[in-house]
Amino acid sequence: MARDGSVVPADPQGMAVVKKKTQSSRSWILFDGTGQGSLLDVDKYAIMHRVQIHARDLRILDPLLSYPSTILGREKAIVLNLEHIKAIITAEEVLLRDPSDENVIPVVEELQRRLPQGSDINQQHRDGKEYVGGQHDTEAAEVDGHESPFEFRALEVALEAICSFLAARTSELEMAAYPALDELTSKISSRNLDRVRKLKSAMTRLTARVQKVRDELEQLLDDDDDMADLYLSRKLASSSPVSGSGAANWFATSPTIASKISRASRASFATARFEENDVEELEMLLEAYFSEIDYTLNKLTTLREYIDDTEDYINIQLDNHRNQLIQLELFLSSGTVCLSFYSLVAAIFGMNIPYTWNDNHGYMFKWVVIVSGLISALVFVAIIAYARKKGLVGS
Repeated sequence: MARDGSVVPADPQGMAVVKKKTQSSRSWILFDGTGQGSLLDVDKYAIMHRVQIHARDLRILDPLLSYPSTILGREKAIVLNLEHIKAIITAEEVLLRDPSDENVIPVVEELQRRLPQGSDINQQHRDGKEYVGGQHDTEAAEVDGHESPFEFRALEVALEAICSFLAARTSELEMAAYPALDELTSKISSRNLDRVRKLKSAMTRLTARVQKVRDELEQLLDDDDDMADLYLSRKLASSSPVSGSGAANWFATSPTIASKISRASRASFATARFEENDVEELEMLLEAYFSEIDYTLNKLTTLREYIDDTEDYINIQLDNHRNQLIQLELFLSSGTVCLSFYSLVAAIFGMNIPYTWNDNHGYMFKWVVIVSGLISALVFVAIIAYARKKGLVGS
């Protein structure tokens, strides 16, 4: 069941309820140029033989292993690992992993909708309904460069899906974070602090994911050779006239390869007019989604700055409360020092010891009390003045 390379037609309505029973059983879905999807019951060795990639490239798509977002251009395939979107794109077909995943189902539906663009005439050719005018229209479209290559349409679906997914996660985080931060500024409590802490952790993880996708697109845009490696149709068109009778075995199962090779042969003279490393079309495609993912990253950066500003505001509030406590402690300490003079007088005059200077000198007690009060008041004023000078208390 797993090693004979059998193909089962895909059921879009039942895709949501089809779950992985084993790691190798029905873990791939194949899309051809018409957008028709078929569930593949093959193992990794059959996949490697079909698309001619190495085991290390296929290992990047293993859901059990944690690999960052990557877009790799190989001789006959594009290895795509963008978060939950793990796919292999060739010039004629798309292999998508885990089609039953809830996050992948929208990608499956979008591929079925958008891949058939520009292939209606090819379908008529396979059905025996091709007409001369349609053939000329196809040739003219390819010569003039109006038809987007198959691999670019598939790549655009994947990039649009991952950018929309990350943008949606960012919007959800913003909707939860901003009210929580405003509530924290109005009331500092353990519950609000823990809530903000969890939101900040989620923001940090999401920022790292968005940053990785952005860095991968930026790296592709900075290297024309890497972008040229993604032109699979161009490489197929340039190699088919030389080895027309010995086409690669990995295209044998594709229903559109015969028409593709013939059209590539007819359009080879037009392809030769362009530079081999002319990557303007792909560059414009990547720049569009680079701008979108960069906008998402800017939103996360703005949210981080808002969190930092809130933390600074909370720290200022805590410092203010701390200063108020210091001020209260200073007043209490000053009052204690002032009262200590009265305690000293009471202690001296309260001792049961006969003093000769106390005889017939009753007024001495009054003077001692008055002097002690003055000294206590002076000490209290001096302490408050010193505290104000050092900025410990307000004016």
